[in-house]
Amino acid sequence: MERKEISQAVISRLPRYYRYLGELRDDGVERISSQELSKKMQVTASQIRQDLNHFGGFGQQGYGYNVEYLYVEIAKILGLDQEHNLIVIGAGNLGQALLNYSNFSRRGFIFKGIFDHNPKLQGTKIGELEVRPMEEMSAFITKNNIDIAVLTIPKTGAVKVAEKLVECNIRAIWNFAHVDLHVPEWVQVENVHLSDSLMKLSYNSSRYQDIKNAK
Repeated sequence: MERKEISQAVISRLPRYYRYLGELRDDGVERISSQELSKKMQVTASQIRQDLNHFGGFGQQGYGYNVEYLYVEIAKILGLDQEHNLIVIGAGNLGQALLNYSNFSRRGFIFKGIFDHNPKLQGTKIGELEVRPMEEMSAFITKNNIDIAVLTIPKTGAVKVAEKLVECNIRAIWNFAHVDLHVPEWVQVENVHLSDSLMKLSYNSSRYQDIKNAK
């Protein structure tokens, strides 16, 4: 498929399509129209068609979408048809929780190692992985062909660790540290600011309550 620039808004909806199609497939649904998918996802049918047309359309007039086929094709678009090797930087509660979430491995995201500065944590095991000292990170990345690094450390150390990851030619960083990282454009960063998400939820909840009280 020819690569073209796709907006991040479209990309952000693809995992939802993938998740809903997976549920439909598991329920034995073989085909679905954009209108039916619209009702399930709370996205307009027009938006669904526009999004999928960026990648070829996949639907047929009067037939709709083949659920299995579209599920597989979106997996390819998202890069889920291949395995990705990951490491976690930070063996605290969040790092441990991510390692123990089995759904990642089913999607092809394979955790290969976990690292931490704390000598008390080094040598302990989280699942099948032993916490390693940070000094071993660079060699480990090269030896194990690591694609993605997951940062679950305080923001005070995240910038320096990110710089080291860039030196190791890491391709992508999943950043849970509450700091924006400035890296070369060939390194993809996905920032996950948990407190930002909670504050957005607080705003929407308060706004809804205000509207409800005004009626």
